[in-house]
Amino acid sequence: MRSRKILLVALFVLICVVAGFAAQPSSETVSLEDAVINVARIAGPAVVSISTEHIAKIGGGRKYYFRTPYEESPFGEDEFFHKFFEDFFGELPEREYKQVGLGSGVIIDAQGYILTNEHVVDDAEKITVTLPDGREFKGEIKGKDKRSDLAVIKIEAKNLPVASMGDSDNLKIGQWVVAIGNPFGFAMENPEPTVTAGVISALHRSLGRAFPRDRNFSDLIQTDAAINPGNSGGPLVNLKWEVVGINTAIFSTSGGYQGVGFAIPINGAKKIISKLIEGKKILYGWLGVTVQNLTDDLAAYFGLPDKIGVLVAKVLEDGPAQKAGMKESDVIKQVDGKPVNNVKELINIVSNIEVGKKIKVLVVREKKELNLEVQIGERPETAEEEQIVPSAPGAWRGLEVEELTAENAQRFRAEAKIGVIVVNVEPNSPADAAGINPGDLILEVNKQPVKSMADYEKITKGLKGDCLVKTERGYFVIKEREK
Repeated sequence: MRSRKILLVALFVLICVVAGFAAQPSSETVSLEDAVINVARIAGPAVVSISTEHIAKIGGGRKYYFRTPYEESPFGEDEFFHKFFEDFFGELPEREYKQVGLGSGVIIDAQGYILTNEHVVDDAEKITVTLPDGREFKGEIKGKDKRSDLAVIKIEAKNLPVASMGDSDNLKIGQWVVAIGNPFGFAMENPEPTVTAGVISALHRSLGRAFPRDRNFSDLIQTDAAINPGNSGGPLVNLKWEVVGINTAIFSTSGGYQGVGFAIPINGAKKIISKLIEGKKILYGWLGVTVQNLTDDLAAYFGLPDKIGVLVAKVLEDGPAQKAGMKESDVIKQVDGKPVNNVKELINIVSNIEVGKKIKVLVVREKKELNLEVQIGERPETAEEEQIVPSAPGAWRGLEVEELTAENAQRFRAEAKIGVIVVNVEPNSPADAAGINPGDLILEVNKQPVKSMADYEKITKGLKGDCLVKTERGYFVIKEREK
């Protein structure tokens, strides 16, 4: 009987011990929690809020309205009243409205230099910088570069906390990072930055045609750390409290955070920070060609063993490539000794070559390799995008279309809820000649309704002769391709 009691007591003690261990957080959880707390404590004081103002003129029949976060339209949010007012009284007179923008930045020098996005301060007539302790300063743009989407502003303050710079080349997918910034900071009436934690979900991401051509978003860090409006320009920080990126964009169908954010690698920023501080123009290398990625069919046609390389579709007049003897249909395999696998790699390699430097470009022409000496030129500010995107194989009469989704509807500002959306039009195709544009919604083909890709493919399959196509903008006649 006694031994049985001892056994029961021992069993009870063991259960309590096991339960106690189970209730304790793991060392990994505690370590991660402490790491994020330390990032907020150490890096947070160097993150600032940036408020911008500029005057925008509207009126003259334009059908949209600018509003600041503090200003409400006299008609509320009902567009019916806007339409009623204009129909009844005529076009609204031109008026000036103050537009207010909100972003973030990170202090990179104790003398008041702050790194942020170019799009945060672009066109700003007034910049106000608010420190985490609530102090406000007037900001002055020292330098900005639209292509990299980076800018440096200066405030008259000293002995400021400075963020440590990390090495973005050593980042790994799955690595923990913290995004710091001031989303909705002024709406919350709190100057202290907020932190969100997540992991690096991908590297070397390209946003391609989803963003303006004058910005080079071809080598971004992707993270699931929440990045919201107002976070732009704030730092992405590793668990060693080092800045590894500058938060710049979100991928969203609603305008808010949906699990995917992007940051500019800090190593790219470090290359131009000193020039931005000095107010110097940032120069980018330029070949002067229009190029496209190889497909299996193109590689086979040119007798290439694989799709590695970039096809020259057009050599621009008086450009560096033309002066070096490059020709259309050349396939670029190497630039300055570096292999070129695709268009993105070519653009990144050439952009980072010093303007005026003479380099070797290895091309394949009629199945023979040639080494051309090219003197790299300066990329013009008005240069067109270097990559062309051909229509998908078998695209009907030069049209590349996709199912209408919330994402591409927002991208092209489409208003209809049904139809298929044109995402690309092949140059000099029947669709191009008819006047169809990317973003057009196809609603009917030959008076047959198109509500989905299945409808579109069924109707257009085997169609001959001229076809009547109805879009949101009206009717178009698309002729048959010439044989």
